[in-house]
Amino acid sequence: MGNTEKLAEAFRLFDEANSYDPNTEITGGQTYPKEVLYALRMTETLDAFAPDASEALQLTARCQHICRWEIPRDQYEMNREGYLRWRQELKKFHAAKAKEILEEVGYDQETIGQVEFLLLKKQLKRNEETQTLEDVVCLVFLKHYFEPFAEKHEEAKLVDILQKTWRKMSEKGQQTALKLPFSKTAHALVTKAVSG
Repeated sequence: MGNTEKLAEAFRLFDEANSYDPNTEITGGQTYPKEVLYALRMTETLDAFAPDASEALQLTARCQHICRWEIPRDQYEMNREGYLRWRQELKKFHAAKAKEILEEVGYDQETIGQVEFLLLKKQLKRNEETQTLEDVVCLVFLKHYFEPFAEKHEEAKLVDILQKTWRKMSEKGQQTALKLPFSKTAHALVTKAVSG
């Protein structure tokens, strides 16, 4: 099996695992399992943002949230400490799930290790691929999830979240984010957060 076939097979198995997500989202008149749609958006955004991304980075983007619903947020305390613990557990969980599928497809240990490294978000701001992945995560959030999220929260919280998101991004990521087709309201919030 060549690299192209392996990549396609890994994508198929990642999407199949995510197809069991009981949460759904409608876009373009079509209903998707939530994590399948998220994975497709990650791949689409990575392809546009970093068309020369390595195979390991392409794999990581596609399985970034694999089976996320299996570890619900409400299993942890609803405070910052609980949130951080939940995020750490999710990273390990995603890495283990991805490893299982990549071994099944026949990937070598070096590639699997690189995907695990990226899923654990190691060396953010220091490792170019980890940073590219984080930029893509932030761009997907800003483009597809920020506005629905903004409808449910007050401005101070939104500005704080936008500022934290901005700090995680590279300059290239930030410049790309500024070109996203925000609504007037969202654009005003982004501008306020960035200038603040």
